[in-house]
Amino acid sequence: MGSRIIKIAGATLNQTPIDWANNVDNILSAIEAAKADGVKILCLPELCITGYGCEDLFLSDWLSEKAFQKLLDIAPQCNGISVGVGLPVRFDGITYNGVAVIDNRKIRGVTLKQNLARDGVHYEPRWFDAWKPMATKKIKIGDHELLVGDIIYDLHGIKTGFEICEDGWANEKRPGYSLKERGVELILNGSASHFAFGKSVVRELEVALDGSQKFNCTYLFVNHLGNEAGRMTYDGDIVIAQKGKIIAVNERLSFKSFNVLSCDINFDDPEKTEIQPTRDNKEKNEEFGRAASLALYDYLRKSKAKGFVLSLSGGADSSCCAVLVAEMVRRAAKELGWKKFCESLGLTFIPNEKEAVAHLLTCAYQGTKNSSASTLNAAEKLAQSIGAGFHHWTIDDEVTSYETKIEAALGRPLVWETDDIAKQNIQARARSPIIWMLANVKQSILLTTSNRSEGDVGYATMDGDTSGSLAPIAGVDKPFILQWLKWAEKELGYAGLSYVNNLTPTAELRPLERAQTDEKDLMPYSLLVEIENLGIYQRKKPADVYLQLVGSYQDHAALKNYIKKFFKLWAANQWKRERIAPSFHFDNLNVDPRSWCRFPILSGGFSDELAELDKIA
Repeated sequence: MGSRIIKIAGATLNQTPIDWANNVDNILSAIEAAKADGVKILCLPELCITGYGCEDLFLSDWLSEKAFQKLLDIAPQCNGISVGVGLPVRFDGITYNGVAVIDNRKIRGVTLKQNLARDGVHYEPRWFDAWKPMATKKIKIGDHELLVGDIIYDLHGIKTGFEICEDGWANEKRPGYSLKERGVELILNGSASHFAFGKSVVRELEVALDGSQKFNCTYLFVNHLGNEAGRMTYDGDIVIAQKGKIIAVNERLSFKSFNVLSCDINFDDPEKTEIQPTRDNKEKNEEFGRAASLALYDYLRKSKAKGFVLSLSGGADSSCCAVLVAEMVRRAAKELGWKKFCESLGLTFIPNEKEAVAHLLTCAYQGTKNSSASTLNAAEKLAQSIGAGFHHWTIDDEVTSYETKIEAALGRPLVWETDDIAKQNIQARARSPIIWMLANVKQSILLTTSNRSEGDVGYATMDGDTSGSLAPIAGVDKPFILQWLKWAEKELGYAGLSYVNNLTPTAELRPLERAQTDEKDLMPYSLLVEIENLGIYQRKKPADVYLQLVGSYQDHAALKNYIKKFFKLWAANQWKRERIAPSFHFDNLNVDPRSWCRFPILSGGFSDELAELDKIA
């Protein structure tokens, strides 16, 4: 007898919540491409019919009902192929996260997820119930009777089972242990695993590779692709492993609507399964450029806006946003082709990349008497180098008008010695109405340039520099941005960044002779990031943060003061973090309370915990 050699595949899809036409079209296109390639078993991502990010819509009856109707539309196209399709299933007033198996046009059953993600950015237990291991049940949806639960399938002579996303991360609770005991040879995992730096390596090693080895099987992992619902970006990871060997890995972060990765698997003689080369780049700076570009591209086309508007100060944060838009154009056009790229964003008669950037990105330098010639020059040179539209105006008249009215109301002049914060903030706020007006006129997305380090300590003016409808870099810290800009200047060829990279970060809101800098106002950024990691990501109390860091710092009194400052500012500025514009999740943490980190707006401000810190000798 010959070996059983079966071509299996994963298909990553760029879906949008309840965009039924787009989602079904991508599914059918992927199925057709797989069939044309001779694929016999195809796995699609988690909840791909509805989109993963439907949130409280999952609690409705109609969403699951419509998803099932779309499944019935998909089934007739699955001739000669077995396909796992993710969708919500609701019965007895409870919603479950499932994957339906269509085998040669027939729905064979729906496997239900056993482990729900509830940490970090995940809130699945709000919408779904977990299914019990080994249990199955027959249910009726309309006129159809279905077997649902923990099911084993015989697909093309291969005993097949499923883990669904979090199932693969659940350690000793993984369904794979039970599947192995029941003789499963192939485990399929359709996932919606959000992008974070370095996470693809963990998926490959701890989910796919480890799963294939522990469960003595072939393991196929497939992830969603793109900025699905606004905040989370999915990298389109597809990994095929067999009995402790990585067989094939997809090139991630594609701008295409779908990608299919297939492989001929020899189930009887695994040593004869051919290992495919991979070109995927996992270097952190490269990952950021690719993920941010894709997130911006999807946000722009899915929101149907005409472009972006940016208050370009000449500093690192706004310059990073400008370069990411230029990278979006460069990378998307390279992969999709110029014609398809322009069509996807509604661009007409655009001859080249610089012209496209000029059409899609409008920048304005809004100076005051406290602004320097260096930042104006940096902003203008960068905008010219990438091709962005550039305007320059001053807002001193507006600031004077506001200050004059308040001085008349108070009956005294406003001076820096007593009114420092108010005099700084009014400059930032005076910039907001006019840049919003420009964005409205151009029907564009106003980008706000807040970074995560600023979000930690509230070093931002609400309704000022935080104004905007999208915060593309609010999920990354300031030191990372500073080094990425230097990397982008050298490795990506953005020569215009040389002017920005030679400047010291400053808000430029105090008179120039006061030599304001960010780190003078706050603390060294490198230390801020260390305190953030220990206090926010690892959730340690102030005293424990100090004990962890004290060995690395000679000035123990200064270290204590910086830790106290961080925690006080963190507690006092939660209300600002509540108002951060939608931001992209890139790192292991972010401070957006609508995704990763929740904290009370009103609290005791760590008073007892900071007193405990003071007692440490």
